[in-house]
Amino acid sequence: MQTISEAAAYTLRFINQTHRSVFLTGKAGTGKTTLLREIIQTTHKNTVVVAPTGIAALNAGGVTIHSMFQLPFGGFIPDNSSPQFSDSTKFETKATLRRHFRMSGLKKSVIRNMELLIIDEVSMLRADLLDAMDYMMQSVRKKNTAFGGVQVLYIGDLLQLPPVIRDEEWRTLKAYYKGKFFFHSHVVQQNPPLYIELSKIFRQTDDTFIAVLNNLRNNQISPQDIQTLNKYVKPDFDLKANKGYITLTTHNNKADSMNAQALEDLEGKLVVYNPEITGDFPDKIFPVEQELKLKVGAQVMFVKNDLSFDKHYFNGKMGVVKSLASKEILVYFPEENKTIEVEKYEWQNIRYKVDETTKEIEEEVLGTFVHYPIKLAWAITVHKSQGLTFDKAALDVSQVFLPGQAYVALSRLRSLEGLILLSPLRMNGISNDQDVMDYSLNKATDAILANALHFETKNFIHNYLINTFDWNELAQEWRNHRFSYNQNSEISEKSKHALWAKKQAEIIDQLLDPSKKFIAQLNKLFSQETVDLNHISERIQAAFSYFLKPLDELVFELLWKIEEVKRSKKAKGFYEELIVLEELQTKAVLQLMKAKLLIETVVAGETISKEKLTSTEIKSYISRKAEAIQKQFKELNVTLIDDDKDVERYTSKKKKVATPKKSTVQETYELWVEKKSIADIATIRVLTTQTIYSHFVKLIQTKAVAIAEVLPQNKLQDLAAAFAGYGEESLNALMEKHGQKFSWEEARMYKASLN
Repeated sequence: MQTISEAAAYTLRFINQTHRSVFLTGKAGTGKTTLLREIIQTTHKNTVVVAPTGIAALNAGGVTIHSMFQLPFGGFIPDNSSPQFSDSTKFETKATLRRHFRMSGLKKSVIRNMELLIIDEVSMLRADLLDAMDYMMQSVRKKNTAFGGVQVLYIGDLLQLPPVIRDEEWRTLKAYYKGKFFFHSHVVQQNPPLYIELSKIFRQTDDTFIAVLNNLRNNQISPQDIQTLNKYVKPDFDLKANKGYITLTTHNNKADSMNAQALEDLEGKLVVYNPEITGDFPDKIFPVEQELKLKVGAQVMFVKNDLSFDKHYFNGKMGVVKSLASKEILVYFPEENKTIEVEKYEWQNIRYKVDETTKEIEEEVLGTFVHYPIKLAWAITVHKSQGLTFDKAALDVSQVFLPGQAYVALSRLRSLEGLILLSPLRMNGISNDQDVMDYSLNKATDAILANALHFETKNFIHNYLINTFDWNELAQEWRNHRFSYNQNSEISEKSKHALWAKKQAEIIDQLLDPSKKFIAQLNKLFSQETVDLNHISERIQAAFSYFLKPLDELVFELLWKIEEVKRSKKAKGFYEELIVLEELQTKAVLQLMKAKLLIETVVAGETISKEKLTSTEIKSYISRKAEAIQKQFKELNVTLIDDDKDVERYTSKKKKVATPKKSTVQETYELWVEKKSIADIATIRVLTTQTIYSHFVKLIQTKAVAIAEVLPQNKLQDLAAAFAGYGEESLNALMEKHGQKFSWEEARMYKASLN
């Protein structure tokens, strides 16, 4: 990370050691995206990332709000009424959401296991949509608290892209909401998040420019600020003669026509590049244009950061196309006098699921989109420039039409030296939304943050321990299950197991009284002015020893019953009920194990983190138990013919191995070490073999893999002969001459081995 600011450090601590919801904001260039990645990598909580649009979700590494919560498009009225609708507007209410929308078991499982919900680009989130999310989460989690008891981290800059609500929708919604932003939602009004602002700017270093941007952002722009900016007005600026400038305009069609015309004006052959799309990757979330049309001399911009050690480019860096071949693009950076080969970038379409063994939320890759992370860059809209950084830009903001657009456009630049204004900036049309300005007054001071962190950390530890020993909901699920048996239907498969269900429900019921007494004891200990953590730790250790055995035996009983039922015909409904119970029962045991680690971490004075709240025992708890049960079950049923089709009747046929978030090259390398072939790796990773070969270029370059391990000797001899005396930057001429003997991928790997 960049040098972490105090506000960023506070945010990380509030996420990891409290349950307090947080609104994280900050001016452009303050590192919100960098901090988001840090939180995802370090939090010990089961985390889901969502965003209002497909592209925003893709960039944040998450999923869309509508897909995660199975919400229909249209407005949401936060009550049970049945309002009158016109043909052009559609609204849902709590009643219609309850009645019409079914959620898959996989999504329900993710929502039930969720502990932290991160909402990125929250400036675009409508108030009514947030209330719909809150309602769905409360319904699925069966908890009548905000978001069903899940901590929420809202991330975004409210002075950038606002929510979109059509006038005809607002005519109905204004009876329920004071405004359209997320903070106008009922759930936020009743449960305000802690407002933390990142203030250290990494993008700009020029104090004069920073002061102007701050004033523009805060609706305090002065005549002197306008005068400072208008020094850079050059209405006759020749963009063709001055290379390296991108024009920021307010309308899509203007930006598109400028790029198309500039490309057409270039001489030379037009080369078209298409993406490699594998698996499920809908066109509506394509992160760049499907067809990348280029000519030598085209001005291009990178749309991602270079993830490699070299850091050749960043999101928004400009360059010029130097040469083109069917499988090679070279881009030249004039100011550095440097040429690089553009490597393809991998975007993933994911969904969340719960790991069967650890009950942790993990990502499953549904599809990948691999393409060159560049686009034509003579012009771009202010809207699409959000998140980018430019060294040189010409601003056509004479038609600013949304509050904050002038601020977004200007804040893309590193300094005033790179600024050209194509028309004078005027005072009118650049003010920011007053509701947003008023909400910004809620920003927490350092003193408030320090006090809140101390108080909320104590609350978090207290509540975590109490929730660990509160099994009322679990017991109720067991009771519901017990009384769901139809005693009259003796022929049903389920009815045969009624006595078993009665016995297990009684076991959990017998734990409620001692757990209630222990919770009362914890409450008393935490109510002291000075909390004796060592004494609490001793009590937790004793409770752990007392309660673990019966809870663990209930998990055993459920896994054994599941093993039995999955071999029965006509028992799918029963099997699914047992799976839900097993998830809840296992979660109770794993939380008990984590509570023991939590109090040990706190007593040791260490930071609560992902590493501290996990262990080999926790990670392998279910897998070890399930393996032992399967073995024991077969030994007791020696006559059993283990027909895979029978066993897999209700279970998922393809289980993906959970992998922590690593670099894409590292993931490929680990599969290679497991002796997987390149074709196998491509299948497992939902990528093309071409993309996997590009990983091997890096692995060969870093000496992690020897080229002789990948290519046969005769191929290496052909490559050695072709490369003898070859010194050009581009491989195009070499491939034109020797393309029949080896592929582009093989040539790249061999070139990497020479370094």
